[in-house]
Amino acid sequence: MPDKPAPDASRRSEKSRRAIYAAALALVAETGYPKTTIESIAARAGVGKQTIYRWWPSKADVLMEAFLDLGEQAAARQGDAQGEGQPDGIPDTGDLAADLKAVLRATVDELFDPAFEAPARALAAEGVVNEQLGREFVAKLLQPQLELYVRRLRSAQDAGAVRPGVDPRIALELFVSPLAQRWLQRTAPISYEYTDTLVDYALYGLVPR
Repeated sequence: MPDKPAPDASRRSEKSRRAIYAAALALVAETGYPKTTIESIAARAGVGKQTIYRWWPSKADVLMEAFLDLGEQAAARQGDAQGEGQPDGIPDTGDLAADLKAVLRATVDELFDPAFEAPARALAAEGVVNEQLGREFVAKLLQPQLELYVRRLRSAQDAGAVRPGVDPRIALELFVSPLAQRWLQRTAPISYEYTDTLVDYALYGLVPR
């Protein structure tokens, strides 16, 4: 009798990892972050909790990695839809206001996508009280996105559409920070009209022109 091939441990591990990602994201959406536990994630994923602890020290780390993977998969799908050769980042059509409005509208869609909203809120809230997670949240999730704005604003400076002395890192906060605050605190509705207005106020100011 021929020997059976040995099980592929890497494939088995990847299947378990994917199941854990899916379980963590689903449970946070269904029951909320406080009620999500390593035990409930393990039960939903069909693995032992020892498996989870072997790879991650806490449920926050599981959720962070699952959320990062979710974003990578979404970016890959978007890249496939756009086709090869499409640049990463904020479009540069030569019209700064239009480009910023377009990306902020896409951000609104993502913020209220059920797949993203619950884990994003959970990580943002936990990052306030968990210093290490907060640093990771900024470094791995926020900073790469903010850098896209910095690059687009610097491009606008090179084209003469933004004053040379403007600091792009501070300038982007004029429209990104109000959106984030309104989303986190649920103080008022968020719409395309709202984000378009943020861009107009940021670029053109409040004084009569």
